[in-house]
Amino acid sequence: MRLLPLVVFCFVGLATAQEASQQVIHGKDGIQLPAPPAVATHPVTDTYKVADGPDVQVTDDYRWLEDAKSPETRAYIAAENAYTQMYFNQVKSLPEVRTEMGKLLRTDFISTPQRRGDRFFFSKRGADENQASIYMREGLHGADVKLIDAATLSADQNTSVNIVGITEDGSLMSYGIRVGGADEEEIHFLDLKTLTQRPDVMPSARYSGVSVSPDGKSVYYAKLFPHVATRVFRHVFGTDTASDTMLFGDEYRGKKLGEIDEISVRATTNGHYLVVNISQGTPAKHVYILLKDLRVPDAPFVPLVYGIESRFRELNIGDTFFVETDYKAPNHRVLKAEIGKSPDDWKTVIPEGKDVIESVSLVDSKLYVLRLHDVKSELSAYTLDGKKTGTIPYPGIGAGTTLSGRPEEKDGFYSFQSIIAPPTIFHYDTRTGTSEIFDRSKVPFDTGAYELKEVFYHSKDGTRVPMFIAGKKGLKRDGTERLLMTGYGGFALSETPVWNPEYAWWMEKGGWFALPDLRGGNEYGEAWHKQAMFEKKQNVFDDWFAAAEYLTREKYTSPEHFAIRGRSNGGLLMGASMTQRPDLFGAIWCGYPLLDMLRYQKFLIGRTWTTEYGSAEDPTQFGYIYKYSPYQHVVAGTKYPAIFFFTGDGDTRVDPMNARKMTPLIQQSSGSGRPILLHYSLKGGHSAGVSQTQLVEDYADEMAFLWTETQ
Repeated sequence: MRLLPLVVFCFVGLATAQEASQQVIHGKDGIQLPAPPAVATHPVTDTYKVADGPDVQVTDDYRWLEDAKSPETRAYIAAENAYTQMYFNQVKSLPEVRTEMGKLLRTDFISTPQRRGDRFFFSKRGADENQASIYMREGLHGADVKLIDAATLSADQNTSVNIVGITEDGSLMSYGIRVGGADEEEIHFLDLKTLTQRPDVMPSARYSGVSVSPDGKSVYYAKLFPHVATRVFRHVFGTDTASDTMLFGDEYRGKKLGEIDEISVRATTNGHYLVVNISQGTPAKHVYILLKDLRVPDAPFVPLVYGIESRFRELNIGDTFFVETDYKAPNHRVLKAEIGKSPDDWKTVIPEGKDVIESVSLVDSKLYVLRLHDVKSELSAYTLDGKKTGTIPYPGIGAGTTLSGRPEEKDGFYSFQSIIAPPTIFHYDTRTGTSEIFDRSKVPFDTGAYELKEVFYHSKDGTRVPMFIAGKKGLKRDGTERLLMTGYGGFALSETPVWNPEYAWWMEKGGWFALPDLRGGNEYGEAWHKQAMFEKKQNVFDDWFAAAEYLTREKYTSPEHFAIRGRSNGGLLMGASMTQRPDLFGAIWCGYPLLDMLRYQKFLIGRTWTTEYGSAEDPTQFGYIYKYSPYQHVVAGTKYPAIFFFTGDGDTRVDPMNARKMTPLIQQSSGSGRPILLHYSLKGGHSAGVSQTQLVEDYADEMAFLWTETQ
């Protein structure tokens, strides 16, 4: 990568206004566009402190676009959307792509059920519906009763509903209503005995735990106050939420808790304890666990684990607690916890092994442990004292879940899917060890016509990296076929080979699909994650570029036919791709991206991600962030690939200012004459929630763009 001078000026470009107005943008398949919309520049210069070096000045010409509500920004959004529409008006295949994408997306859907007594609760959406509604079923194979009809929640059906919690006796359900793709939701309560709504409504906010008290008279919840902190409250049913009692959140043991301390709350299944988890940052630098005995009036919060810089996740059966942790075990282990004792004195129930533990559940007094063996899922069962009792086999290479269920009941559920196999949910009887299909997605996709394999390649520093490759059986490898690659590489999140209708469409059209498992995830435990944090973030990009070079070298594709996509932290990966190695790719879809890494921490919940990236406000961290931050590395005259930025007002997680600012900068700087587009949704956002109709259109636009621009 060629580094820019320390003083960076983000300018519009070298062309005069008259030359720009005469510019013609050439898409593939005969598509032509005029010059992109003219966007004003209003330079703002910041001075950054640098450890062991002189101050650095950085100039930003599009700072004004950070204000999402200004009339000037709204006019800019309208102009960019209109420009993007000009492109899609010329995509001849778009109607066909929408029809094909609709067939893959518009299928029956059922979520993994939750059992209470003889009733099962789940979300279900019919093939002709836009949103999933909440249902109840009497018995495993009984008739379904619709409890909450999502179709009635909004006229445009971009409002979704989800189960938040169900009381242990099955008498009350809390559920969330979410508008578009926002993270915030409004909490409602349904009396399951009378099937009537409680009058209590918790206003729209970002909640992390909602638990009804054992006596059913109140509800405990954790709520984020943006740029302040998360607080834990108790709401008494029948009272105004404005008078809710705060139980926790200001400070603990003399330490003030702030925005970066993410707090969640839940009540144990027996109602004896209120459990508070304090996670510092995302991903958590550490997780502390506190317990409050609900049987004792005014009982204080006491630590189950506190003051240790590791992650802990608790499970309980009765008053017995277990924790899954990476404490002194980068691949994770399971301990039996004891209140008042140090984790060093806790009993190891399931020791660390060669394969990373992805998750642990507790069903029917057994521990079910999901491991990743070279990113392929394996599920094993153990007694509570750590004796292995067997495995639950998955039907092939793919991504499975652990067993979900209740600590004292025999019914469990797990699912399996892969890049070439839509999801299937299985019911599992823990007493007999038998599985039966509860629901199988009826997607019109012939799994038998495709192949999925795993390969390994070496990154720039010699690290061995796994990658999944899928496509039609017999698909040729002569460098002429299109290939779509996606990736993430961060936040200790594993990229397993899951089903996605977009990837299915791409393979149906005759293209290859690839998924490299970049460092920064949890595929090989915390050590794999740490190799791509802070000053080592460049390893993610190097792993990605090495994957592209492998696929080109092995003649799966060539740069002209190479499409890539990524969103969120994966959008940062796309930004690095366009600024560091634009020569490797033909087209890029960059969704809900992080791009201005010098300022991301100032917006929405960005401050909580400083435990992954660091912050340019820290003189010791500015240097390495500045080296890779995409927004500061756009160079005029560079032949950038075709690029499609995608974001919207509904993204309340990654601020859309990143895409708003990057789009005009690259539009005015690119020397390739390829399309640089922005789709700015007025309703969609980071979280799922938009209607199936909207989703079909969005997916079709994305795939039509990538397919067209890689021919």
